[in-house]
Amino acid sequence: MADILPFKKPRASDKHRGKTLCKSGFHKWEAVKGNPFDVKQGKMVTRYRCSRCGATRTQAR
Repeated sequence: MADILPFKKPRASDKHRGKTLCKSGFHKWEAVKGNPFDVKQGKMVTRYRCSRCGATRTQAR
């Protein structure tokens, strides 16, 4: 006999978890490994990626 799995429709809060904060500008930035060197500016560049939505940004130091 086969096992019967209960299928539940995902709640709206579970489906959109973490996306509302990023839309409001509250990203969860994490530094990406590896520091490339920017030749034009002559500085180290740090890349950040949001752990919720995947957006990226760079910051020269």
